[in-house]
Amino acid sequence: MATVLSVAALAGGIGFTAGASQAEADRKPKPVVQNDFDPLGPAMHQTENAGRTVHYSDTGEKDGTPVLFMGGTGTTARASGMTEFLRTTRQKLNLRLISVERNGFGDTEYDAKLGFDDYTSDVRAVLDKLHLNKAAVVAISGGGPYAAHFAADAPERISSLHLAAALPPYGATSDYCGKSDAELNKYFGEQIRDPREWWGFPEDSPMHDIPGFTDRAEEDGGRSYYLRGQKGDPAAQVHEQKLYCERPGPDLSKLEAPAYVYTGEKDTTVPPATQARWKKALPSEPTQRTYDDSGHDVQYRHWDQILLDMAGYADRTAVCTGRKTRVLPHEKAERAVRKGATLGSCVWR
Repeated sequence: MATVLSVAALAGGIGFTAGASQAEADRKPKPVVQNDFDPLGPAMHQTENAGRTVHYSDTGEKDGTPVLFMGGTGTTARASGMTEFLRTTRQKLNLRLISVERNGFGDTEYDAKLGFDDYTSDVRAVLDKLHLNKAAVVAISGGGPYAAHFAADAPERISSLHLAAALPPYGATSDYCGKSDAELNKYFGEQIRDPREWWGFPEDSPMHDIPGFTDRAEEDGGRSYYLRGQKGDPAAQVHEQKLYCERPGPDLSKLEAPAYVYTGEKDTTVPPATQARWKKALPSEPTQRTYDDSGHDVQYRHWDQILLDMAGYADRTAVCTGRKTRVLPHEKAERAVRKGATLGSCVWR
């Protein structure tokens, strides 16, 4: 009898009431338990290169189009997961995101002797381990200088280059480049003390409309600066910021892959005038996509278009017409926008 009572209690717990008829029970959805795990974010892996452990993430099907994701300054190899609010689109386009962690952040030990060339070497090692000859490269914000050095040193391994609000290592340097190490340690130490401040977006940013995005971003900040017990030590951040001051920037003349530059007109972190330096540095005319609805969040707000470009649909534009997202040839998309359509997925509405 005890067993019968337990089953009855269990039935009540999933929505049946005492004395429910079989007809009522038959109207319940058939219970289904999945056969595979759902991902909880980018899975981390590691390999060895030049006597050091290289940490990287790998997300997507093994036969997917490989994409090297180079996140902003102070991010980990799991930062690519911040784009998974459009996971379904990425999966349908069969894109595989790979991110190689940089010196001193997250899982990766800090070594003051390492620079851009070492990161390029690490990326090569990861591609070799995964048996990938080429990959599209997408760089966000502070990932820009790393993408430039990789493009200069390994142009043959890039199928296309996508620069989203990406800092160019060309032209005048930032004002902080003239500060002492002590000043930089104090300045960046205060910035990274609270990852919520490091990853703060303006109140009007559409990022706040993405469920869990702000929390996910803040978690990556905590991972960057605290995972290995760094306790917010700014040494790795200061080192990276000083790398950004190196001039002249790398020579990109051997890059043959097509390039794309994505700019938010309201960006005050990497302003349009700064990002325009890419055009002069690149050997051929890049495709430029400029958005008046975005600031330094353009890489996320228009991630749908970046996904299309990386998947080989650069001749198409994602637009929302009415309540339906459509992917149209550029000219048709422009006509739709003039009639009231908006750029990107309808979810942004």
